[in-house]
Amino acid sequence: MSELKNDLLLRALKGEQVSRPPVWMMRQAGRYLPDYIKLREKYDFFTRVETPELACEITLQPVDQVGVDAAIIFSDILVIPQAMGMTVLMEEGKGPSLPNVVKTKADIDALITTGVEERLGYVMKALSLTKRELNNRVPLIGFAGAPWTLLCYMVEGKGSKTFDKAKQFCFTQPELAHSLLQKITDMTIAYLKAQVAAGADLVQVFDSWSGMLSPADFKLFAQPYLVQIADAVSEYAPVILFPKGSWYALGDLSKTTASGLGLDWSVTPSLAREMTNNSITLQGNFDPSKLLAPTKQIKKEVTEMIDAFGTQRYIANLGHGILPNIPVDHARAFVDAVKEYEGASVKA
Repeated sequence: MSELKNDLLLRALKGEQVSRPPVWMMRQAGRYLPDYIKLREKYDFFTRVETPELACEITLQPVDQVGVDAAIIFSDILVIPQAMGMTVLMEEGKGPSLPNVVKTKADIDALITTGVEERLGYVMKALSLTKRELNNRVPLIGFAGAPWTLLCYMVEGKGSKTFDKAKQFCFTQPELAHSLLQKITDMTIAYLKAQVAAGADLVQVFDSWSGMLSPADFKLFAQPYLVQIADAVSEYAPVILFPKGSWYALGDLSKTTASGLGLDWSVTPSLAREMTNNSITLQGNFDPSKLLAPTKQIKKEVTEMIDAFGTQRYIANLGHGILPNIPVDHARAFVDAVKEYEGASVKA
């Protein structure tokens, strides 16, 4: 395999010395970019996801237009429930809905748990095509949703502020919940391994709703499955775990085989470093809403963020996905601020 021209992200994940932190943004391929919006007007969501040429084009847009240090494949976490046989609908501006939710043992038994490489072959094609088109400019990130987060959608049937039904399912039928979580985990491991084989240089696991869980419940319903995924995939490529809102788990997760941990804005850099004993690369934690501030303010806050984390074992990123109403030049200001960083108070 040819050498990457920009391997900052991979070096940061290995804990190697870097001249500055690498930078990319969650959901960077998409909704805030005018060129993406043009494609959205022509093709529905799953057509964009399932057409390798479109997914590739969308993945490359932020690399070309915003200057990030990595590409993340354009896809969706709900392709796994789809591959397991569930119907997933996506309405623009409304989010996903799954009309036939999981309620019983029979529902879980009916889920498909084999052949993910074939069933999601379009993702592998998109990765291979994107890897070729990138021409070793920057690393390519693959991803999947975490088992707990996917359970939330599969049981609730849609997004929720509280995921009461999903939590009720886990608390009243824990055996069924663990059976479902294990099936999702097995499928996700096979999926991520296939992504690496298709060209992903690293992978990220998004546990978007893990912050809904108490620390004790996180240890029951989220952590064991995140650890299984990291253990199975990390021998093939670096794994970043991003359990949004679960800052309380940083200490435990820093002792896993994961190479990096994503952070939202609910934890300070100093606490995150302290909890992880500076033993793992941290990623985040800029509040995406702050990208609506004037560009001068964005640059100031990015500098302060890097000052607080230090330049080593750190990946500059947002604490969640970029919002649709962010001006492109504000996204660029975020990236440029990282690239121009010259902190006088750098902590090695």
